[in-house]
Amino acid sequence: MTPADAPHIPVLLDEVIAALDPQPGDVIVDATFGAGGYTRALLDRGATVHAFDRDPSAIAEGRGWAEARITPPRLVLHPRRFSEMVDALAEAGVAQVDGVAMDIGVSSMQLDEAGRGFAFSADGPLDMRMSQEGLSAADFLNDAAEEAIANVLYDYGEERQSRRVARAIVAARPLETTGDLARVVRKALGFRAGDKKDPATRSFQAIRIHVNDELGELRSGLSAAEQLLRAGGKLAIVSFHSLEDRIVKRFLRDASSHGGGSRHLPQVEQAPGVFEKVSKAIRPSAEEIARNPRARSSTLRHAVRTDAPARKVAA
Repeated sequence: MTPADAPHIPVLLDEVIAALDPQPGDVIVDATFGAGGYTRALLDRGATVHAFDRDPSAIAEGRGWAEARITPPRLVLHPRRFSEMVDALAEAGVAQVDGVAMDIGVSSMQLDEAGRGFAFSADGPLDMRMSQEGLSAADFLNDAAEEAIANVLYDYGEERQSRRVARAIVAARPLETTGDLARVVRKALGFRAGDKKDPATRSFQAIRIHVNDELGELRSGLSAAEQLLRAGGKLAIVSFHSLEDRIVKRFLRDASSHGGGSRHLPQVEQAPGVFEKVSKAIRPSAEEIARNPRARSSTLRHAVRTDAPARKVAA
């Protein structure tokens, strides 16, 4: 299956493309290639796209699709984390870009493939690794201390009964499949068939975020975009839950700050903001949600790079 016929509908596609406003000859980063939805639209507008994905399956499918459909070649695929985009583009001889698009979180293809272990809709190995290497969800849950598991569930899943769930996970070890984990969580939280929301959802989100360091990647990716974007370049980020959106909102707030403060205190000159024209939260229309229910929780925020120097990256 190629990106052209993959079961994936890009979220907020029209709004993302409008925010980036790609022109023929622009160089744009698609930080989360996935099935190539944003990339295809950018290529159709005449842009050259540097697309990143840590999932080797997405890169392999993208290569076959690009070779068959893009003439002359205007798509460069990078099998790397998007947090590495500064180094990757430097290696490709690119110092600045005209736009960066980021669609944060797990892709539809990963969710729908039971063998990847991201969801409990179908039983599969307890994996959840986007890169298909390193520590798996099973490794973490079967080896970590109860307190460490509870902290992950609370911090990344906002699970109020995280200690109870962690205790149940430890008691049920070893866990091998997504079904094993879902049953343990449901039993610990008293889930009943017909309940509006499956309580296992929060735990699966938390464990997936932890295994893939998704929030750390997001912070690093935003900083990388700040370094790469030229003056007038555009940044568009789609997030899917409050933890992600909070990071994006805070980043754009801090990056666009021009100082100010109380008139009763000494005024301290601050560096000019590195982003301007920061949008409010943009959410999908009812029509889009009807077409693609997975768009329901998505939020787009976008901004334009100023000519101010990029801020120093914290060590």
